[in-house]
Amino acid sequence: MSDMTSDLMVETPQARSHKAPRTEFMIYFAIIFAATLPLALLTWALTALRSMRLPERGPVARAWSQARIITPMIFAA
Repeated sequence: MSDMTSDLMVETPQARSHKAPRTEFMIYFAIIFAATLPLALLTWALTALRSMRLPERGPVARAWSQARIITPMIFAA
């Protein structure tokens, strides 16, 4: 009979992948959102003036979308 318990892979703290804290992610997200909001507002206003109708997505939705795209890129680098 063989001993199967001696070949167990024990996970050490060093073996786990480092995961950035959620608080840090939210701080970066807030900074990027605040930075993209003025440009999104300007783009939204120019689009509204040019087409003489309101775009489907508002400036907050545009800025939120950009922040959701950019923030993970920072943490992946």
